[in-house]
Amino acid sequence: MKALVLTDYKHFELQDLPRPKPGPTDVLVRVQAVGICGSDVHGMDGSSGRRIPPIVMGHEASGIIAEVGENVKNWHTGDRVTFDSTVYALDDWYSRRGMYNLSDGREVLGVSTPDFRRQGAFAEYVIVPQHILYQIPDNVSFTQAALVEPVAVALHALSLTPVQVNDSAAVVGAGMIGLFVIQALKLAGCSPIIAVDLDDDRLALARKLGADVTINASRQDVTAEVQARTQGRGADVSFEVVGIAPTVKTAVDCVRKGATVTLVGNLAKSVDISLQAIVTRQLRLQGSCAINGEYEAALSLISSGKINVEAILSAEVPLAEGASWFQRLYEKEKGLIKVVLKP
Repeated sequence: MKALVLTDYKHFELQDLPRPKPGPTDVLVRVQAVGICGSDVHGMDGSSGRRIPPIVMGHEASGIIAEVGENVKNWHTGDRVTFDSTVYALDDWYSRRGMYNLSDGREVLGVSTPDFRRQGAFAEYVIVPQHILYQIPDNVSFTQAALVEPVAVALHALSLTPVQVNDSAAVVGAGMIGLFVIQALKLAGCSPIIAVDLDDDRLALARKLGADVTINASRQDVTAEVQARTQGRGADVSFEVVGIAPTVKTAVDCVRKGATVTLVGNLAKSVDISLQAIVTRQLRLQGSCAINGEYEAALSLISSGKINVEAILSAEVPLAEGASWFQRLYEKEKGLIKVVLKP
């Protein structure tokens, strides 16, 4: 099978690899569409420590079941499927308590660390355990289904955050996940929804997808602008979806006393925070890790048209062109948000 392999940091090769064989409870999926995630782009240079070469990356994907293991139940060849990015054990302590995203020994498709290596979906075929599969609705395309994973990430962040109808919300970072968070907040009845970014084009898209207010942090005082639209208090909740020190600080600074700040981005391994600001303003800081059962909701919202995934789609290109598109994303080419590869 053809596969796009990260053979060294910042270097990809399209290689012929053996077609993998599913285990007893696995299925072999013929990949139809796979998205390039921001974590893949940041992982390709080694900075994240979670894409150690050689590795076939890719965890946002959809396809058709080509083969099933001997103990697989309720799944058949020809089924249209997508799948969670987290591979977890069903009998893990956390999984049994409804927190499979935190399970011990969990792995992520297309990720390699010193502890594990799990080949991903930048290939014609990928192996997936049956318990992380989801059926794709008939009216949802393979490309749309490849974007279910980031939608589910956004929904998980929202599920952890105490929001009520008419709560004000600030979203710091109007990239792909941020734009899905904005749409989810709109569905939850939040108002005003305030998008913060450095890119005017992304801010314009954020407004199109549900943001009531947009703030360019390079030209405006974010805290002052948010307070001006929240009766001088600050936002009821904020979501940080970049993962670097300046944006974490912004997410903390722009909320009211007693607010919740949900941290979704994780580009930097560590950031400095003002302990006094958090303690004396009684803020709640929490992380949001991956997905924990939000796939069915994400598929339903896409199928019903309540979540727009095509709005963030920049290009659909053959897998063979993947290396050049990775480079364009790495160089932060203006206008590019989501690229989907078609094996």
